[in-house]
Amino acid sequence: MKIRDRYIAKTLLTYTIIVLVVWISIYSFFNFLAELNSVGKAEYTILSAFTYIVLQLPEVAYRQASPIILLGCILGMGHLATTGQLLIFRVSGASILKITLLTLKNSLIFVFFFIFIGEFLAPTSSSFAESSRSNALGNSSASISQEGFWIRDGDNFINVKKNIDGTLFSGITVIEVNSSNKIERVIKSENALFDGNSLDMSGSEIFSIDGSSFFDDISLKERNSYNKTVSFDQDLLESLEKEPEDLSTWTLIKQIRFLSDNKLRSGIFEVELYKRLIQPVTLIAMILLAMLFIFGSTRDVTLGRKIFFGVALGLSFEMLSRIASAMALSFDLNPLVSSILPSIIVMVVSLVFLIQKSMS
Repeated sequence: MKIRDRYIAKTLLTYTIIVLVVWISIYSFFNFLAELNSVGKAEYTILSAFTYIVLQLPEVAYRQASPIILLGCILGMGHLATTGQLLIFRVSGASILKITLLTLKNSLIFVFFFIFIGEFLAPTSSSFAESSRSNALGNSSASISQEGFWIRDGDNFINVKKNIDGTLFSGITVIEVNSSNKIERVIKSENALFDGNSLDMSGSEIFSIDGSSFFDDISLKERNSYNKTVSFDQDLLESLEKEPEDLSTWTLIKQIRFLSDNKLRSGIFEVELYKRLIQPVTLIAMILLAMLFIFGSTRDVTLGRKIFFGVALGLSFEMLSRIASAMALSFDLNPLVSSILPSIIVMVVSLVFLIQKSMS
């Protein structure tokens, strides 16, 4: 790597780190003030609140990766332009297109770094933060998760009145439906142990329905135990209580696969998954759009104002991309096409103008 390239990379890294520190500092300050309202309850102290905020920082950095990287790159390139260094680079033989591509390369390195944090560090730290906060406030893990749910598993419909801790269920009803969409068997149990693959139900009542005659014949059998194999696991059950953006990418993929196999709608999870997968493409489009302002003419508008317009347009574009994803759900459009099409259009148009500037 040339000295010039290393210098640009160092500048972009420096400003991205500055933006990251300022961004999460502002987040931490206001959220710490909000947590102070809970200080004093049970064993929740100021140290507990501070620990909770710190453990949430990896997730915050991951969710805000695109605007952080965008602002870091624009401010870094703006600094080089303001001090006249970009002009020196261009005179020395570096074209606008080459400088832009170098900016994009460094931006993608930052993206993959944030993805690593978000997929491997953030889920663990956030889960520990929520658990620690609940315990300090006197809410046990069991008490905050004792909510029932309905779930479809193939031709079975399963209702759980209380999910104690993800492995112990209370009030289980399993409705088995045949190929004619008629109820064939109903299994009821007071308790069940879930090992991630099957339900081990104790004290079960099995109601079998025979509809072959004019009147349905219902028979009852009682068993001390009954084992029912299922296709979902603990991760899928936990995802029922979370928003799609709170799930890891791997859990999203499993959720989409499970819903598709059971012929259920998975659009909201697909939109979130595709939004993450095309995050590098969206960031590239925003940076290309902003670079048009960095390398624009400075005769009519000051460079600082151009940088501001570049940032505003970039962030507005990200908002429009999210609106497009929401429209895909509302109008039943292809979520992948709806998510990536605006980025591709902006990327191509911006790249064309940058090539023209580079050749002029």
